[in-house]
Amino acid sequence: MRVRLILLVLAILLVAGFAAQNWNEITRPTTLNFAVTTAQAPLGLILLTALGVAVLVFIGAAASLRTRSLIESRQHSKALHAQRELADRAEASRFTDLRQMLDQHLRENRGTNPDLEKTLAQHQRELRNQLEQMYHLLTSRMSELERRLDPRSQRVVDTTMPGRVEATPVSPRMAEPTPAQPGNVRRERV
Repeated sequence: MRVRLILLVLAILLVAGFAAQNWNEITRPTTLNFAVTTAQAPLGLILLTALGVAVLVFIGAAASLRTRSLIESRQHSKALHAQRELADRAEASRFTDLRQMLDQHLRENRGTNPDLEKTLAQHQRELRNQLEQMYHLLTSRMSELERRLDPRSQRVVDTTMPGRVEATPVSPRMAEPTPAQPGNVRRERV
């Protein structure tokens, strides 16, 4: 569109420059034949005026065509927007219907099968009991391990570095521990 407008303005300027250079010849009267009569008139001025009217008609037609195109584009955009909103509402309606249908099926399944709910509640209670038993077992085992490690955790002084204390390594036993004899326990002091 911009290129056409530039070409049109350039052509008008060229014609205007040509007319200005030859204005004496354009305004010179000549004998013209109008099919019914003959008259004395400047032929160049008549042709220049006809060219100006043709350019104005062309510009008016192009503007009218462009305006109609913009109006149709706007109408199509509005129609497309309305159709998109309608489709979105229809999709939302379908989702709502699907959700209602699923909720209804779930309610029907819950109402018709009370045995299932009882079974699920029973399994839940069993799982809770098993978890509690495992908790108690783990806490008792942890306290037992702590009890086993407490008598054996003797401190040894490292003579190479004053002030540094290292723990004595203890080998784990799988069987029940036997009580430690007082003579078997060795402690080194600084």
